Amino acid sequence: MTVMSTSLDRAADLRTEPGVIDRLRAESTTQVIAVRDGRVRIAGGDLDSVALLRVPPSEIVEATWALLGRDAHGAAVLLAVLQPEADSVDTAPDETWLGLRDLGARLGSDDTELLIEALALGGWLRDAPFCPACGGGTELRQAGWSRRCLVCGREHFPRTDPAVIVAVESADGERLLLGANANWGGRMYSCFAGFTEAGESLESTVHRELEEESGVRLASLRYVSSQPWPFPRSLMLGFRAVVLDENDVRPDGEEIIDARWFTRDEIGTALAGEGPVGLPGPSSIARALIVSWFEERA
Repeated sequence: MTVMSTSLDRAADLRTEPGVIDRLRAESTTQVIAVRDGRVRIAGGDLDSVALLRVPPSEIVEATWALLGRDAHGAAVLLAVLQPEADSVDTAPDETWLGLRDLGARLGSDDTELLIEALALGGWLRDAPFCPACGGGTELRQAGWSRRCLVCGREHFPRTDPAVIVAVESADGERLLLGANANWGGRMYSCFAGFTEAGESLESTVHRELEEESGVRLASLRYVSSQPWPFPRSLMLGFRAVVLDENDVRPDGEEIIDARWFTRDEIGTALAGEGPVGLPGPSSIARALIVSWFEERA
């Protein structure tokens, strides 16, 4: 599986500099990624050829600001979080607003990294203006990466919640176990996933989630790779596992309404969009885990 490379310098050394956002907004080389309602502005009308629209700070009228980092050329990249109803930016005819699921895998690796960081940080800036300890108002610090409560003085940071996602295969490696979540109405099948509970290891989470959701126990387990997923603030940790007894499959009937084994041919047909079921979109680690399994013996 391909692991996303990191070309963005998050510039943590700049976050404590007093007035750094104002300074960077005044620099001619600074670029801004605007976020509104969990969507970003895209340049290009053809979805097969799109890129994040980066604008100079002067084009943003009103926003909550944060520092995303420096790009490969050393230019600062800022985040501007716009109010839902704000018309803070003039939108040209060939520009539009899209979310991560809309864009799928259409962006390059650099833009994808920026997109996920912008959506994750932007969601926190929008949704967490008050202190969770006392309810007091907060002020932004560290260039948008922390909040200090004006009442009790506590400092708060953006949360990242670990979650596991697992591709489960048969003992002979020729079939893949996928489940249909109730939220999808049985129209799509995917890998099994769940959040890590307090005091729980990732490995324990995998074993617990698989037994709870599908009834199966695992003979072996290995970590593959991770993906930040800003819905709302997850870090998806991908695993591959081999089932102990293929006959134990029993969906819980609540979250997972169906679980079934798929042959390699069935997965190949589904990846081609020809049935028998729908699979996760190309922007997700679930899709990457399925593709990785399929291509091993294709």
